Amino acid sequence: MDSQLLRFNRTIFSIKPLNSPHFRSFTAPNFIRLSSLSFPTGLAFKRIRCAMKSYKLSELSHVEVESLKARPRIDFSSIFGMIQPIVDDVRSRGDAAVKAYTEKFDKVKLQKIVENVSELPYPELDPTIKEAFDVAYDNIYAFHLAQKSSEKSVENMKGVTCKRVARSIGSVGLYVPGGTAVLPSTALMLSVPAQIAGCKTVVLATPPGQEGCICKEVLYCAKKAGVTHILKAGGAQAISAMAWGTESCPKVEKIFGPGNQYVTAAKMILQNSEAMISIDMPAGPSEVLVIADKNASPVHIAADLLSQAEHGPDSQVVLVIAGEGVDLKVIEEEISKQCQSLPRGDFASKALSHSFIVFARDMVEAISFSNLYAPEHLIMNVKDAEKWEGFVENAGSVFLGQWTPESVGDYASGTNHVLPTYGYARMYGGVSLDSFLKYMTVQSLTEEGLRNLGPYVATMAEVEGLDAHKRAVTLRLQDIEAKHASSVR
Repeated sequence: MDSQLLRFNRTIFSIKPLNSPHFRSFTAPNFIRLSSLSFPTGLAFKRIRCAMKSYKLSELSHVEVESLKARPRIDFSSIFGMIQPIVDDVRSRGDAAVKAYTEKFDKVKLQKIVENVSELPYPELDPTIKEAFDVAYDNIYAFHLAQKSSEKSVENMKGVTCKRVARSIGSVGLYVPGGTAVLPSTALMLSVPAQIAGCKTVVLATPPGQEGCICKEVLYCAKKAGVTHILKAGGAQAISAMAWGTESCPKVEKIFGPGNQYVTAAKMILQNSEAMISIDMPAGPSEVLVIADKNASPVHIAADLLSQAEHGPDSQVVLVIAGEGVDLKVIEEEISKQCQSLPRGDFASKALSHSFIVFARDMVEAISFSNLYAPEHLIMNVKDAEKWEGFVENAGSVFLGQWTPESVGDYASGTNHVLPTYGYARMYGGVSLDSFLKYMTVQSLTEEGLRNLGPYVATMAEVEGLDAHKRAVTLRLQDIEAKHASSVR
């Protein structure tokens, strides 16, 4: 084994000697020969629970760099087989099926699965908590209201007027996870833009508490933001109920919100079914990529990485170190220290086991890798972060500078925290006001307009061999000519 080569920086756990010195600025080489590592006699080893793999971009091949953008994959083929029967059962049995699955999976027996929000009183909240959610609501409302665009008409040719008009989606479903953490912030992120858009029916689905009750913070946010119905169910059964509609749950036309692999699978199945619904975007486990230079605080770096790792064991976090002078030892120790003190440290530790650190020569290489990875959240904790914003092409949401933790976007800065994951930021944006709107184009031609444009349309229809299209124009042009001829007489 002495002569074997180990790809040391790809091991899942960092193994360090107890009480041994560390390099101040460690940039792990691509390969380290085992025989080149000398340890004191009788060395003890300690497994660092919250360690991450590390890579040096300049020493990786193009294929190896490309492979780093891959996320921990979910085997949806097997999950689809589990979820399809639930989807079908809810379609056929409605409320009864939702109650049965809620009792089976959540251990809650419900008499009633849907509550009309207007009939429920505002819950009493601690004043500090209420103020926090009120501030978040105001900021989210202000940011999304500013996304409203004015209607514009364009006269492309004399007598040819075109415009694009927005209409709200009539009924929408909002999924607010319950599982290992209650997320009333998600209720705000989804219901506020629906409220501004003017959606008439807004169904919010969230798993019930042990007594069949609704989380009071979720209810407060729902009432404040105009939700019309609350479906006390989670998982695939909730998605199915909103997609098909049941005796008590209105059918919706589009479903929004994050969720686990079962929720995601249900959304994927139903958007390709006779339910005729659309979904907001492909969703996966939460993720963050942090770009840090020598000016960044190790305490802040560790906190930002763990803020996403604590979401669950399937989350992924990435640290990109830009340039020299970054003390990796201090960052690793801070990650381990903070991770071990977190209530959800076990989740974070598991997420860190398939997360990694990347060493970039400079900011250009760091941002290039980030654009390849296309993170859900991108934190740029570097000097003069604002000047690098224009180079970012692929990210769900960007956080600039040392005083902008990702947490502010998760809760109350005003931006939306429902964002594309799994690299889908290359072609999707996060939830916005537009997500709750549909757009129609409108055109209006005068007689003069048809005379100006009609001959070109007729020519193009003739090229494509679509005679009925051509006649729809030429017959009108003939009527115009006949009318003019008669008026001349």
